[in-house]
Amino acid sequence: MAAVAVHQFAPCITCHAWSPDQSMVAFCPNNNEVHIYKLLQDKWEKVHVLQKHDQLVSGIDWSGTSNRIVSVSHDRNSYVWNQEGPEWVPTLVILRLNRAALCVQWSPKENKFAVGSGAKNVCICYYEGENNWWVSKVIRKKHNSSVTGVAWHPNNILLATTSTDGKCRVFSTFIKGVDARESKTGSSSDPKFGEQIVQLDLSSSWAFGVKWSPSGNTLAYVGHNSMIYFVDDVGPSPLAQNVAFRYLPLRDVLFVSEKMVIGVGYDCNPMVFAADKSGLWSFIRFLGERKESSSGPKSGSQFSEAFGKFYGQSRQGLSSDTVEPSKIQGAAHDNCINCIELLKQKGSKTKRFSTSGMDGKVVIWDLENQQDLKEYL
Repeated sequence: MAAVAVHQFAPCITCHAWSPDQSMVAFCPNNNEVHIYKLLQDKWEKVHVLQKHDQLVSGIDWSGTSNRIVSVSHDRNSYVWNQEGPEWVPTLVILRLNRAALCVQWSPKENKFAVGSGAKNVCICYYEGENNWWVSKVIRKKHNSSVTGVAWHPNNILLATTSTDGKCRVFSTFIKGVDARESKTGSSSDPKFGEQIVQLDLSSSWAFGVKWSPSGNTLAYVGHNSMIYFVDDVGPSPLAQNVAFRYLPLRDVLFVSEKMVIGVGYDCNPMVFAADKSGLWSFIRFLGERKESSSGPKSGSQFSEAFGKFYGQSRQGLSSDTVEPSKIQGAAHDNCINCIELLKQKGSKTKRFSTSGMDGKVVIWDLENQQDLKEYL
């Protein structure tokens, strides 16, 4: 099995992130706190609790070089946490939001971070040393609904977003005085801050979990209609593919390599998608074990399964625990997986990653011994 470690940290986990050396993990246990656990003598122990938010913490990201944690919350606030001695000290972020902050991610150079919100806009935050706070420039009037995901292109300028309006968009986030000229895209007419590069109308439902490939040549995101979308040559004439599957929808994705993507969501089991030599993407298999119990139908629909359970209760007066539907047995997760994070990177190949979900588990997965997937790594 690809799951090499399963850690039950809390009854429920909203999001999680790893320290640069992967010796500590920060997560939100479905409340207004951020808990930090450290691996001490082969045992995870709670070492810090970050308490500054008033409502649910919806996003966490831990920078790999500067060792800073950024957190966002439904209270419309964000904080950047710096470790000073044994304590984590928060720095104020001026977001100017009137709705909940939903997601956050550091840029590759860690001089900016992006915050998606329920206010239909995206805040690009950068540090202002004179006042010792983080200020933001806002991309407004581009989204028609909540921004559910943000992803930075490797060039540190382009930002992809997904929204519950069903669209995926790519913007320029160049900020004068923060970004160097040579890091911009090489066109003669460089886009200004907030300029929309492309809008993708591939999904007819909510869109989530956008990510760029390691090279930045391919963009992937998922829809709530049990589909995943792959876009090459992002620009005026993008090349798009969509892959439909018969399982429950995904919530987040991760590029393991240029030809392989891991998707996680409501099926409680990571799904592997890969591209063949011609560049055609398809669903390969579930990463974890997937066995259906004999008490449920082997190939029936979810509707017939639910109806059969209801019918059995009404005829025999059984409790809800007596008749078990078809379900995954032996899987690492017991509930929806809502977050996937890169764990180990070797060159452009990622062989380890972690997932967390509504069951309160953080699971570490290793692709090293998956022989049938090695051709895609």
